Amino acid sequence: MSAPIVWRAVLISFLWTPWLFAQSANPPSSTTCTLEDGRQVQVRYNPVTAKEKVVNGKPWSPGGTPMTLFTEAPLTLGSSSIPIGAYTLYPIPAKDHWTLAVNKNVTPGAAYDDKQDIARSVMETDQVAQSNDALEVAFAHVGPMRCTLRIYIGKTASFADFTAK
Repeated sequence: MSAPIVWRAVLISFLWTPWLFAQSANPPSSTTCTLEDGRQVQVRYNPVTAKEKVVNGKPWSPGGTPMTLFTEAPLTLGSSSIPIGAYTLYPIPAKDHWTLAVNKNVTPGAAYDDKQDIARSVMETDQVAQSNDALEVAFAHVGPMRCTLRIYIGKTASFADFTAK
């Protein structure tokens, strides 16, 4: 390959990069929990406003894309085991509680299929006094090998505990 062709490819890459990033109005956000032994659990999600419709009983994908869980440690959620790897997360709202589904299908654009769930747990859910205008997802490191995933949207706050093995 000749040098002029390589330089053209590099130049085109630099010119296209800002345009490609501009196509995503809200780049993904993430939250990470670092366990006592240094392994990490991370969730990546699309930040959306509270104006996005959340339908009771329907799996929710903020911004049309499911949240993604990356874990460097085997986890438990409720009574289910989650091996090391990448998974999609689907919060499922309900009037008095939410459920969190961990799904093994990470294919972009794939529709939710509950047969692909490897874990499902009822989330502790409560109403908060002050409304969140935007989706907020955070981990709280609540023990040496335990992280609580916290999801806030509007006046709803939902929590699920992940424990590392």
